[in-house]
Amino acid sequence: MPLELTEGAIESIVSGGQCDEPLIQIVGTKLISGGSGGSDRYRLLLSDGKHSYSHAMLATQLNTKMASGEMDNHCVVRVKQYICNTLQGDRRVMILLDVDVIAKGLEIGGRLGNPQPFKAGQASENIAPTNNQAPASKNIPNGVAKTNSAPVLSNSAKSPPPSKPGFNVRSGGTPGTPGSNRIHSIASLTPYQNRWRIRARVTQKSNIRTWSNSRGEGKLFSVNLLDESGEIRATGFTDTVDKYYNMLEVNKVYYISKATLKTANKQYTSVKNDYEMTFNSDSMIEPCEEQTDLPSLSFDFVKIDALESKQPQAVIDVIGVVKQVNDLANITTKAGKELSKRDIQLADQSGMVVNLTLWGNDAETFNGEDNPVIACKGCRLSDWGGRSLSLLSSSQMMLNPDLREAAMLKGWWSREGCNKEFQSYRSEGGAGAGGGSTNWKLLGQLKNENIGQDKADYFTSRGTVVFLRKENSMYQACPTESCNKKVVDQGNGMFRCEKCQAEYPKYKWRMILSVNLADHTGNQWVTCFQESAEIVLGIKADDLGNLKETNELAYDNVFEEASFKSYVFKLRAKVETYNDESRLKVGCTNASPIDYVEDGKRLLDEINKLMI
Repeated sequence: MPLELTEGAIESIVSGGQCDEPLIQIVGTKLISGGSGGSDRYRLLLSDGKHSYSHAMLATQLNTKMASGEMDNHCVVRVKQYICNTLQGDRRVMILLDVDVIAKGLEIGGRLGNPQPFKAGQASENIAPTNNQAPASKNIPNGVAKTNSAPVLSNSAKSPPPSKPGFNVRSGGTPGTPGSNRIHSIASLTPYQNRWRIRARVTQKSNIRTWSNSRGEGKLFSVNLLDESGEIRATGFTDTVDKYYNMLEVNKVYYISKATLKTANKQYTSVKNDYEMTFNSDSMIEPCEEQTDLPSLSFDFVKIDALESKQPQAVIDVIGVVKQVNDLANITTKAGKELSKRDIQLADQSGMVVNLTLWGNDAETFNGEDNPVIACKGCRLSDWGGRSLSLLSSSQMMLNPDLREAAMLKGWWSREGCNKEFQSYRSEGGAGAGGGSTNWKLLGQLKNENIGQDKADYFTSRGTVVFLRKENSMYQACPTESCNKKVVDQGNGMFRCEKCQAEYPKYKWRMILSVNLADHTGNQWVTCFQESAEIVLGIKADDLGNLKETNELAYDNVFEEASFKSYVFKLRAKVETYNDESRLKVGCTNASPIDYVEDGKRLLDEINKLMI
């Protein structure tokens, strides 16, 4: 049985009509690089057997189909969702949002039919494809032909069902919505559109933040918007903060249009969208007065025992029972600002606990009585203490939320969790000592792979200490627990901390140790701070400081004994520029002795992967 393309589909779509899931052939593709920070895109040459069309793109979420070979030249696809935008003049760009591959190009073997290039404005009388049109066809393997046949369309273009957002629908405006010809879905938005309007619920709203740098001062806020198709983050700067901040309320629905769309920076958001929105002076935001069935806040929870597999600095969603609440503390930031903080401990059915840090008003007002369940959306993951979490200004925390996961956690805690022994993340040993880390690198790769160019990279390496720099490896620091600033000897038995604006009769020793690590691929200078430096030297900082002042020979012997020992290091690499000179700076976040059994298992796994 022949495979039939939907002839006339391109003419219908480009001319403003609709086509319900047409069969289209992808005749050719061209990869367009997104450059630094951008996403690569594929430009397509499409054919419906009658016409070909070159002004077509593949949505970035479908790039994996191209990269994996699922889609190739001459393959036939069923187009389930698409949009068609006008860019310059009458130029229409068709973007494929969702497709099913009906037959691969190797099965087709070439171009179907004799398509002629189609240009906008040359539409014939019958815009929509009909049953009487002679389709382009070609015999292909029976397995494909039997399971996939061409859709049959009537002369009047059919509107797609509401459950399939993103089609080029041109229906009347929504009742009560002035000037609206169409409501777009969030999933269909791309920077290539110049006219769109969405109806979305505000699920999250940050506080107003301020900044000050060489370019001036300003303020900003962000909101998360949600509809049936997905979620997107929107940010307002300076003037738009005054205009829209008080208007936008959490859990209310709004019509939004004329905002700027750009590629999302995934480092600062957990929203599952390739793009993000920025409000500008032309943006329009109107409250939605009609009843809607838009979904509420959505989560993508990560189990506590799965945090080790996530990259540090990732923004994630987490849910857990409050196992422990620490006392409120006050700290002073580098900018001299005082902040309140409180650490709480979350547990879940995985048998692991993790520390979550609350800040400001959240820390001051938090009540952990009766072990409430906390759901956090958009909190920052850190590798401090192995793994830990911190609320951001844009994060949203809910106590005992009305969620299925929360009910299950509460029931589990009352039945067995309250009596369970839990494991916690630690900065020493654990996955870092064996094969648990998923991002192992050799030291030679740091230079060969341009690591740390755009952002800090975190990875694990096994290295041998070949040299330690004793000079400037220690300093006398403020003795208070929350301050590590260097103190100044007043010459009268007192030591002054400029940060704390106080004098103390004693001090504590802190270490900043420069270590040269080596493996069989190369070597690298690494900076080890207090905890990791104590592990490498095998001595506490205060004890080493005492040797420095009383027994210089024993002090030197500590550094000699530490040489040529191997450890597993968790490292952070970032290229920093100073006086127009760029250098790779590598810091150690943790060092641990090698567990040779676990390390051997890891090496065997890598060998097996190479053999496969």
